[in-house]
Amino acid sequence: MKKHLLAVPSMLAAATFALAACAAPPSEKTADPGTQPSGSGSAASGSGDFKACMVSDSGGFDDKSFNQTSYKGLTDAKEKLGIQTGEIESKNVADFTKNIQSMVDAKCNVIVTVGFLLSDATVAAAKANPEIKFANVDPGDYSSYASVKNLKPLVFNTAQSSFMAGYLAAATSQTGKVGTFGGAKIPTVTIFMDGFAQGVAYFNQQKGKDVQVLGWNTESQDGQFVPGDTPFENVNGGKTTAQNLVSQGADVIMPVAGPAGEGALQVAKASGGKVSAIWVDTDGCQSAESYCSNIMTSVYKAMDEAVTQAITDAKNDSFTNEPYVGTLENNGTGLSPYNEFDSKIPADVKADVDKIKADISSGAIKIESESQPKG
Repeated sequence: MKKHLLAVPSMLAAATFALAACAAPPSEKTADPGTQPSGSGSAASGSGDFKACMVSDSGGFDDKSFNQTSYKGLTDAKEKLGIQTGEIESKNVADFTKNIQSMVDAKCNVIVTVGFLLSDATVAAAKANPEIKFANVDPGDYSSYASVKNLKPLVFNTAQSSFMAGYLAAATSQTGKVGTFGGAKIPTVTIFMDGFAQGVAYFNQQKGKDVQVLGWNTESQDGQFVPGDTPFENVNGGKTTAQNLVSQGADVIMPVAGPAGEGALQVAKASGGKVSAIWVDTDGCQSAESYCSNIMTSVYKAMDEAVTQAITDAKNDSFTNEPYVGTLENNGTGLSPYNEFDSKIPADVKADVDKIKADISSGAIKIESESQPKG
């Protein structure tokens, strides 16, 4: 870890400062994962002659996390606007291009694709179909999107909220060791891990402690990831990875692995209260309710609201390709309620976390992560 952890180069600081100006904030944060789809490639439903569609990544719309929250944005738009909807689930990478084309063929007016792995296929489809509006949730590096006028990136600076989660994990650890692991080494995963590790380092600086982070090294940008050809769906792999961290002493774990992260929740539940988890993307007490007593908090992304707004703008002819960037300041990301841990977390720790949120929002704390949105 760098000794000058919070002294970010001027270019990165300027980029972080610019995030709040990238887009208007969502009107209100909701973490409810919403209703599940009835099946892949469902027929259009709803009323009106405007049709909004969605293509999932390989996690599917019931992943208790990333796709599920994005899908709620589609169902919320249907309810709010009275529009037709269509959706299709991808089972693997080979499905992405053909699934997007199926939504083009279904005459969708706007197509939302979910995830970094669909980015290239979404760019290609948007260029080939300029009459259709596209939005991509969490594209990673979206610099190539600027020239595509009908494609809007929906991105989230989860390094900010994960910094808060790292501080919280360090402050509540009884073993002096906390852990994180990812589903794959991609920017939309490692951004969480960067923020988490730097939040732990900030706790150590502020309190004169030496809490260790297992599973991620910010210097080498490497760490623990779920094994296998389809890591995000590998729950057993997530469980094994979590067990490895626990065997090394970690008593708070933040999986950034979509459905595979449930393996970490299983490990926490089996520990009898010795291990706690921090969930990501949505409030785990709503999306993975049976594990609520093991989830300290969650790093949420307001993907549902960003998706609903993009669809609304497309319907109202106010759609632009200007990036939406969710930050702590506009409530596009943050920490979910402490839920069943509310009485267990000391008041001074809660106050510290609240102050950290204010300091990140004001720019008093700067976070280093090359995976952060550049605005």
